[in-house]
Amino acid sequence: MSNKTIAFIGTGNMSYAIIGGMIKNGFAPQSIIATNRNQDKLAKVAADFQVQTTSDNNQALRDADVIVLSVKPQMMAELCQSFIDSGVDFSDKLFISVAAGITVARLRAMLAQKVKMVRCMPNTPCLLGRGVCGLYGEDISCEEREYVTKVFSATGIATWVEQESQINDVIAVTGSSPAYFFLFMEAIEEKAKALGFSDEQARQLVQQTALGAAEMAVSQPDISIAQLRANVTSKGGTTHAAVEHLKSQHLHSTVAGAMDACIARAEEMEQEI
Repeated sequence: MSNKTIAFIGTGNMSYAIIGGMIKNGFAPQSIIATNRNQDKLAKVAADFQVQTTSDNNQALRDADVIVLSVKPQMMAELCQSFIDSGVDFSDKLFISVAAGITVARLRAMLAQKVKMVRCMPNTPCLLGRGVCGLYGEDISCEEREYVTKVFSATGIATWVEQESQINDVIAVTGSSPAYFFLFMEAIEEKAKALGFSDEQARQLVQQTALGAAEMAVSQPDISIAQLRANVTSKGGTTHAAVEHLKSQHLHSTVAGAMDACIARAEEMEQEI
């Protein structure tokens, strides 16, 4: 599918990041179309990546082979209706949705056709090229699957799930989890300030430690995360005391409960939209 054209309908920050990753990884600018009602945003993506731009979603629908639906969930029905009203034949186009809470069945109902469909759940580190994108597809070919993988791998890593319900699991594991890490960092930062460190010192100490720990995990994939933790936890030492306190406060079950709450809310959202 190297000669296919892909259109991003509603080019916000996430689509901007994906486009930037695609260009960096060798996709031709002329094979990418970006749409947005905001002319300033279109001007920026055009200047930065030399891709095609338009404020006419139906024109993008007409010209592209792959359509990325990246509008807000509450705007999706209106967008899909505009596609139907346009008269453009999109029966053989591949649609990719990055909207949370809208199932394949619901999207197909909105489009009034059983189109080829992929759901994607990216996370915010995609904006830095360090993201994770969970993917689920229906009625797509091996070639299309490979193409979608290449597109979203441009912002980090892409992983496919076999059941659509697992997209909600992806939300809990990667989509929402940057906030979990930020919350833990926030707690350490607050305590560092209480111990007398300045705001700047506390921020630097926390973020550098988090970065170093993450890089250690990445650079040593053959060592389990549990073992990495054990490696810095000498029995009877200071780290051991801290870790045992966290365990006594049921950290593992608290995190598991938070992730279950995330999944439950994602399932509720599917019924609301």
